[in-house]
Amino acid sequence: MQFDDDADLDTSEVQDVRGSRIPGGRATVGGGIAGLIALLIGLFFGIGPDQLGLSSGGRPAATSSSLAQVQQTCRKGSDANAQEDCRTVAVVNSVQAFWAQEFTRRGGRYTRSPTVFFSNRVGTACGTATFAVGPFYCPGDRKVYLDLGFFDELRTKFGSSGGPFAQAYVVAHEYGHHVQDLMGTLGRSQNGLTGANSNSVKVELQADCYAGVWAHHATTTKDPSTGRPLITRLTDADIRDGLDAAAAVGDDRIQERSQGRVTPETWTHGSSQQRQQWFYQGHSSGDMARCNTFR
Repeated sequence: MQFDDDADLDTSEVQDVRGSRIPGGRATVGGGIAGLIALLIGLFFGIGPDQLGLSSGGRPAATSSSLAQVQQTCRKGSDANAQEDCRTVAVVNSVQAFWAQEFTRRGGRYTRSPTVFFSNRVGTACGTATFAVGPFYCPGDRKVYLDLGFFDELRTKFGSSGGPFAQAYVVAHEYGHHVQDLMGTLGRSQNGLTGANSNSVKVELQADCYAGVWAHHATTTKDPSTGRPLITRLTDADIRDGLDAAAAVGDDRIQERSQGRVTPETWTHGSSQQRQQWFYQGHSSGDMARCNTFR
């Protein structure tokens, strides 16, 4: 995956609170098996710590980082080609530029959502979350939350081949939830039900499909600062990395690794094969109308 060296990165779409102190109560995780399941579910790319029992009960807000690292170092596409956090900024810019154009094309209006970089724990409108939750989207404040250390765990703990596009898939999946939120479909997952045919799984698979739709258009979505695509090259190997990441976080693969058996009745995100299938469906078609997992 290659970015236009001369493109300007829009760091206003990212809030860097790494190293900040989070006001309010401690994040809490239930003990025993319930706590373990919550952590495992969170690591699948969740939709908010409140759904996982990780909320502290309050609504502490993330504070601004005194370092403002991203704003200082991530200015150009060349920075995205050289640094992981800047690459994530560029992916956020590309994903949101695509969805803004797609909503306009369909007669709608896209509301931009910032990504919050945090370390260790963060306060959100969904409660306080720790790094163990993994990347997630909070509908309460319409923000994506990401501890960049998760990308190392995606490779070392989940067995993904890694690579820049594996990381881009994670970001695009979370913005798929934002699209669902704007379209009113995200609430279908919030009935507490699990299982291979549950709405929770269908919502997650649709977010995978939406990530694939963005990938299809990534090299043709124009950057407002240059009038040229921000992403200039996306190879078949990149897409394979994305598919591999999708498989690595399938419910069946994680359950087999963590508990030695697969229990489809507790699935929340879908199998490895399903996650790959729906990402590929979005990527091959480039059409969000082909992402109707509820059909």
